Amino acid sequence: MADFARLDGLSVQQDPCISPAAATDAVCLEVRFAEGDDKQSSNWFSSFLEEGVHIHERSSRSHDDNTSRVISFRHLHTTDFLTNRVNTGKYTYLTFVPIFLYEQFRRYANIFFLFIALLQQIPGVSPTGRYTTLVPLLFILFVSAVKEIIEDFKRHNADVEVNNRKVQVYRGQKWMKRAWQDVCVGDIVKVERDEVFPADLILLASSEPQAMCYIETANLDGETNLKIRQGLPQTAHMTNCQELYNLSGSIECQLPNRHIYEFVGNVKIKEEATTKIPLGPNQLLLRGATLKNTHWIHGVVIYTGHESKLLMNSRSAPLKQSMVDKTTNSQIFYLFFGLLTLALISAIAQQAWTNKQKFNHWYLGYQDKKPSNFFYNFLTFIILYNNLIPISLPVTLELVKFGQALFINSDIEMYHEDTDTPAQARTSNLNDELGQVKYIFSDKTGTLTCNMMQFRRCSIAGIKYGSAKDNSPVFSDPQLLQNLSEKHASSAHIRMFLTMLAVCHTVVPEREHGKLSYQASSPDEGALVKAANDLGFVFTERTPEYVEIDVHGEVERYYILNVLEFTSQRKRMSTIVRTEDGRIFVLCKGADTVIYDRLGKDQEFKESTLQHLEEFASEGLRTLCFAFREVAQDEYDEWSATFYKASTALKDREAKLEEAAELIEMNFMLIGSSAIEDKLQEGVPETIATLLLADIRIWVLTGDKQETAINIGYASHLINQNMQLLIMNEDSLDQTRDRLRMLIDEYVDPSGIQNEVSLIVDGKTLIYALDFSLRKDFLELAICCKSVICCRVSPMQKSELVELVKQNVHAVTLAIGDGANDVSMIQAADVGIGISGNEGLQAANSSDYSIAQFRFLKKLMLVHGVWSYSRISKLILYSFYKNICLYIMEFWFAMMNGWSGQILFNRWCIAFYNVIFTVMPPFAIGLFDRNISAQSMQRFPQLYKPSQNAKYFNTKVFWMWTVNSIIHSLLIFWISIGALHQDAAFKSGYTGDYLFVGNMVYTYVVVVVSLKAGLEMEAWSWPVHFSLWHGFLSWLTFFAIYSACFPVFPSAGDMSGESHMVFSCSIFWMLLFLIPVAVLMRDVVWKAFCRTMFKTLAQEVQEAEIDHIDPTVIIKKSVSKRLNETSRLLGRLIKRKKPVGGGGAEEHEPTAHGYAFSQEEHGVITQSEVIRAYDTTKQPHNVVSS
Repeated sequence: MADFARLDGLSVQQDPCISPAAATDAVCLEVRFAEGDDKQSSNWFSSFLEEGVHIHERSSRSHDDNTSRVISFRHLHTTDFLTNRVNTGKYTYLTFVPIFLYEQFRRYANIFFLFIALLQQIPGVSPTGRYTTLVPLLFILFVSAVKEIIEDFKRHNADVEVNNRKVQVYRGQKWMKRAWQDVCVGDIVKVERDEVFPADLILLASSEPQAMCYIETANLDGETNLKIRQGLPQTAHMTNCQELYNLSGSIECQLPNRHIYEFVGNVKIKEEATTKIPLGPNQLLLRGATLKNTHWIHGVVIYTGHESKLLMNSRSAPLKQSMVDKTTNSQIFYLFFGLLTLALISAIAQQAWTNKQKFNHWYLGYQDKKPSNFFYNFLTFIILYNNLIPISLPVTLELVKFGQALFINSDIEMYHEDTDTPAQARTSNLNDELGQVKYIFSDKTGTLTCNMMQFRRCSIAGIKYGSAKDNSPVFSDPQLLQNLSEKHASSAHIRMFLTMLAVCHTVVPEREHGKLSYQASSPDEGALVKAANDLGFVFTERTPEYVEIDVHGEVERYYILNVLEFTSQRKRMSTIVRTEDGRIFVLCKGADTVIYDRLGKDQEFKESTLQHLEEFASEGLRTLCFAFREVAQDEYDEWSATFYKASTALKDREAKLEEAAELIEMNFMLIGSSAIEDKLQEGVPETIATLLLADIRIWVLTGDKQETAINIGYASHLINQNMQLLIMNEDSLDQTRDRLRMLIDEYVDPSGIQNEVSLIVDGKTLIYALDFSLRKDFLELAICCKSVICCRVSPMQKSELVELVKQNVHAVTLAIGDGANDVSMIQAADVGIGISGNEGLQAANSSDYSIAQFRFLKKLMLVHGVWSYSRISKLILYSFYKNICLYIMEFWFAMMNGWSGQILFNRWCIAFYNVIFTVMPPFAIGLFDRNISAQSMQRFPQLYKPSQNAKYFNTKVFWMWTVNSIIHSLLIFWISIGALHQDAAFKSGYTGDYLFVGNMVYTYVVVVVSLKAGLEMEAWSWPVHFSLWHGFLSWLTFFAIYSACFPVFPSAGDMSGESHMVFSCSIFWMLLFLIPVAVLMRDVVWKAFCRTMFKTLAQEVQEAEIDHIDPTVIIKKSVSKRLNETSRLLGRLIKRKKPVGGGGAEEHEPTAHGYAFSQEEHGVITQSEVIRAYDTTKQPHNVVSS
């Protein structure tokens, strides 16, 4: 049955294999191109999306036939498939209110104030009015909502930029530019060189021979080498519009899934065809990958938007909460119970007092009206004491954090001029979290490195060339060229070395507009060929039979007989060539270990080359050894027959090819070595070294090869030459379990001491290590290592590692990356940092903070992080202090008024206490307080540890401040009461009313809490001075004006004349001097005692800065103390260790040199097939499609 529904030019066909009853669950759909009318379909999709409608494929399937999607050529249909529009924001129009309210009311303070606001609406219960809590709460929520909207608006703007990128789409028999978000399943798109694939595609044809194309997947898996993908021979001819117009058939493929290395599908090229042609990962081009070294490709879209494999490996934007917020939440919870206890005590005391006094005092009127019941009294006291929890704190925190974010955004030292990229705080809620990080999880490619390979050094015939200090992109050494041209003793060796650079590779030359460039699947090979080019050995032509090089104007031709490809097991690559005079050479390059094992006897340069290799490796360079041998024709013929037999074997072909290669890769003559720099971003080694000194653990999680990652570890100073490498490359769960247990017995100490070892784990082993039964053991081993490098890991494994540490170590984690493969890791960490690099903005858009380069992480954490944490901690503590200091007086006053619930202060004075009179000190603390300069914070990373260990804000510190505020409140209230109790306040004998006492006490509180703020602040800048004087002067001004307002303002009747009474009282002026001194004396003495007898490292550095003394000596002394303690603990650990060696352990000694080679292995087409597919002497017939 074929049932068609017409929808604005879109045809929906129900598959005939599905019964009508099961039609609603079917996913076996045909996606057909509608000829023309693409504008209508695009408009339909736009309106559909604007209405917020998202159609998802159903996850529950009842039949095997319903586990695939069918995409038919030349017909377009979009039902049941997501659009290609992506959204990384936290909110939408529909979800903003529920998500925002959930996030706000995760804070216990807001729940508490909502509870109080509701209680105040009960008639006759609230002594402070009905709206004194509700209005401030609504204002707080409004300010928070505005801030969240602004921050999420930035995320949506970044999404709009991605969604509106342009790509060529084949519609209406022609190519037309369309935004990414308008690309639909079934579209045929044309992607050109260096463009990113907008969706998951099946490769149809390309500008290269045999429908091949090169892609870079660094944005997906971190690998820097280019990969080859190849379309089917049946679609390779579809290089122009006419061929595409004649295309018919369908593609059947899996439902969307997150496995980026897996894909299964079939294609029928013609509608009537019954034979299905299999599709696999080699025809799949994933969203986020980049087309390289290929002019263009044609591909059909199969997965779009959030159904693409890249985005299925990400997660929705999480709701993050800092450790300070969590600690504050828990303390508010306990403080709330303290408040309830005070209210309960007061209600009980009121009941007892009423029962005892109601018949003794007729003026209370209990004969006519019964006293309030116990429950009403309890609610009254809850409202009376509710201000013990500062309602102004949430909005103050929001505004202060927003200001701190502006400081980050405007920091000129974190601005990258080359790319015009400033640092950006995409959320301000986690500023303080930057100062508490214990674990950093970093991507490698594009985060630590620049994705650029540079030929830096070489050793030829025992002589070194090149300089470690030379940062030029062109390799040049006059001594090398001089030795070559002047017939030096090493001249022949230099010529052979440069010839090998120019000939022994799989690079393809390309000319555009007369300019020569190279297509290299391996960036290392590209660097080698470029170096040969720089030195006059220019690789110019490649054909299926030979290559040509231009040696200082003379053309030399080398016939390619065989290519023995590189693999991770072989660690070498050989090319067998015949020269124009008929000589046959085997040219081999590879890791020093495998080359040295295959050298002949009496190698003249063996030791000197090895010394140079070690020197190169100590500089963090990637090394290769070069060797050759000449082979007689008879020997080659015999070997060639053996190799052909191995290449056609039906059983154990790989092993037989390896054995055949061994027969000819032997008795080499060592010619020299090369050293390539996998160029690190500026300042990466220094930044990592600094962060390690701050006691921050750094884990590198990369999709790249193990050897490459280890090289980067050395180059970036994450690994040093004295470190032992614990390499885990296990093939099963049992092997992983045994290996973990052995290493735990060897290296894990119950004291938790860190070992000078680095753990290296590959992705396959990590699958077993993250098994539920082993993950705790793996974590136990990992956290005792100084550094961890995980290689060949998937995006989800990255996030799983972050979650593992978060959930079990209870430390603050930070993840940093630049690619879309890092998004899940960034979102899983407590703090996510995105690098705005060359791999797009996916990571930056999903991050909490974005920076242009890794080196800016140092200032972001060590300066902005520590300052923000210190300021936020003081702000929270001070906010609670000042509120408790004032509002606990209602409890003291209740003791004197028969627990009646009468307030001591005017209600508007209560309301304005946080809004006007004490509003400035928290902002001064939160924005301008600092104890040490930014320069010293970066020079001495040891200063990071107090904030990292939460020394400034924890449960102990919080309750010390709380007790101190209660003591201050007691002193202020009872000293005032005592002074007035002994004598009349005025000469006339007038004593004043309760507001007279309340206004006096209120004044003293404002003065004391302002001075306390000054006592706690470290930097007395002009904003600090303004904030301190502002509170006292604004209160006196308000008091004088407000007291004179009645009867102009009827609400001020109870305050009429109060300022005159207070200001005319001599006792008030006497106490205005005595009370601050008496109350703060203990604080001053205690502060002086601590700074004299128990001075912290930060305080010592601060005093050195004030005295203009270099703090280096102080830091060295502190580090020396710590090292002595560490040495003592290490001594205990070493005594308990088993001896290394023997027992089958596979601990690797520090290797001085890793090899530089990264190339796709076991690809769709071998490298030897690739090079034989090109003939650069002929003009390609399909460079440009029409």
